[in-house]
Amino acid sequence: MIDEQGYRPNVGIVLVNPQGKVFLGKRVYQDAWQLPQGGIQQHETPQQAVFRELKEEVGLNPADVRVLGRTSDWLRYELPAQFVRHHNEPVCIGQKQIWFLLGLVGPESHIRFDQDETPEFEDYRWVDWWVPVQEVVEFKRNVYQQALTELEPYLQQFWLK
Repeated sequence: MIDEQGYRPNVGIVLVNPQGKVFLGKRVYQDAWQLPQGGIQQHETPQQAVFRELKEEVGLNPADVRVLGRTSDWLRYELPAQFVRHHNEPVCIGQKQIWFLLGLVGPESHIRFDQDETPEFEDYRWVDWWVPVQEVVEFKRNVYQQALTELEPYLQQFWLK
């Protein structure tokens, strides 16, 4: 599903543990780290997509997390030219994302990477709030900065008291 501007609707997940550390996943077969994210399917709300992606990528169920906040609007990034598939119709030039801040209330042992046929991650670590901005591929850094900036007040208000 690509919108009329060429962006694929997507959700992003900032998952924090009780200490306020952020889940950062290591992509399968790559030396690359990122936050969980994934496409919104047709007839799916962003919140439905976030729970589906959370299960597929991290193995967690809705009962394992508490929704602390979400971005107020879409955040966009464009793909580098070498990643744009011009032979596909419609052409996807990037992603537009609604980001959710989720607090882990279930046991960390529920985190699993075998819930989908093609796992996204093979490992993870808990990092300080701003570390993901430095760790993610360069073309996603601005969106990570925007998402974490907008979501940080929710972390302070609803999680770290």
